[in-house]
Amino acid sequence: MTAPPSGTDIEPLRDRKDGARYFEAGYRVRTGDVDQEMRVRLDAVARYLQDVANDNIEATDYGASDPFWIVRRTVIDVIRPFSWPAAVTAQRWCGALSTRWTNMRVRLTADHETNRFNPEERAPGLIETEAFWINVNNQGMPSRITDEMFEMLSEMTDEHRLRWKSMNPDKAPDPSSIELEDREHVLRITDFDPFKHLNNAAYLEAIEDELVDHPDLVDGPHRAVIEYLRPIVPGVRITLRRVREPERLLVWMQIPGDDGTPVVAATVSVSKLNR
Repeated sequence: MTAPPSGTDIEPLRDRKDGARYFEAGYRVRTGDVDQEMRVRLDAVARYLQDVANDNIEATDYGASDPFWIVRRTVIDVIRPFSWPAAVTAQRWCGALSTRWTNMRVRLTADHETNRFNPEERAPGLIETEAFWINVNNQGMPSRITDEMFEMLSEMTDEHRLRWKSMNPDKAPDPSSIELEDREHVLRITDFDPFKHLNNAAYLEAIEDELVDHPDLVDGPHRAVIEYLRPIVPGVRITLRRVREPERLLVWMQIPGDDGTPVVAATVSVSKLNR
């Protein structure tokens, strides 16, 4: 298995270009976003990213010309964790693009508050994210971004030749070569969106189930990378193949292929960030 190493070798996400425009929106941390330690979960972060993406396009004139986008990958760098209660500010801009896809950066900051359940003062939260979005037509095929939207996005970045490069190992290891046994993750109908695809955030709910056994990975700064390879539809059985390394957890989310042989639908890595 080969993939970018974890820890100190992880490169930080590229900062916003000086003077580049960005979209900003505010949200609240709710009790449904946090675990038993009041840490904002990865699936909740994914929902913030979906919300700000929807709010961003609704605030422009491109909802009619470029309405369909799918996420190929999301990178979440939790620098200073969020907890409840807090007010969240999301700033969204284009970090790189090509004619059919973009890297959209979102910086999430949290101003923590106190209440009777969480009375301790906490430092402001910081989560840096980047998502690889593909523009598609109404048949779901990659499609050129309209000239008008491309011009608007290209003003935010100097990188106009974005290419795809996987960050996670996409081939699952042989089960006989690893220590952990495969585990089934039970899906519910509420995990699916109106297009009968598993919601992006629901993938990370399965990862939160794994992180219960690996709390050291999220006790400090950490990076989660999820790459979506195949859609998961209602009624499909999903199993997780897992490998724990000293500073990283790797997960392959598998579903039955056309011949019944397991195929990888998504890959996830959660790594320590030594910052």
